[in-house]
Amino acid sequence: MNDGDVSKQIQQMVRFIRQEAEEKANEISVSAEEEFNIEKLQLVEAEKKKIRQEYERKERQIEIRRKIEYSMQLNASRIKVLQAQDDLVNTMKEAASKELLNVSHHRNILDALSHHHHVYKHLLKDLIIQSLLRLKEPSVLLRCREHDLHLVEHVLDSAAEEYAEKANVPQPEIIVDKHVYLPPAPSHHNTHDPYCSGGVVLASRDGKIVIENTLDARLDVLFRKKLPAIRKQLFGQVAA
Repeated sequence: MNDGDVSKQIQQMVRFIRQEAEEKANEISVSAEEEFNIEKLQLVEAEKKKIRQEYERKERQIEIRRKIEYSMQLNASRIKVLQAQDDLVNTMKEAASKELLNVSHHRNILDALSHHHHVYKHLLKDLIIQSLLRLKEPSVLLRCREHDLHLVEHVLDSAAEEYAEKANVPQPEIIVDKHVYLPPAPSHHNTHDPYCSGGVVLASRDGKIVIENTLDARLDVLFRKKLPAIRKQLFGQVAA
């Protein structure tokens, strides 16, 4: 083999090696491009997923916040409605309390002789009898307003007699407390002071049993008892 043949063979080998190297380089380039595209796609999808998750998280937070705000507004509205209902009911009770004064109000002895206060005098008698029937004690202490003292003393004997007949017992001893009286009627000048619209309080001599039979106490009992019916009549439903 002469030098020309050797040179040709070497050139062929170089071209083959170069071609093979180029093909290998192309394969590496294509493979790298594919891997890059795959990794890029994965990164894009991962970022998209993170964005979607963040969006969904914020959307849930907004929905939760909206529900909380709606619930708070609804509760506030209910509280306002309930407060308005309570205000109306309390206004009715205050009006009823003022009417009690029309039952028990009398300025002097001459007033007490009028028909209106003749009714209150009989009411005092009935309240005393009722209290005696509940106490069933042979000796009791009675308290009234100083304003009502003369009326109470006027009906005391007949009340004791009627109680004795109803209970079939001897007439009880009724001691009127002239040292401690029930508070006077409510005043516009002293709205926070204790007051009593009328009626009596009876107690056993040892003070262990007390029957509060004032007009205010009876109004409270009646109001509590009738409150569901009052609410139903006013608002169309019975309060829970």
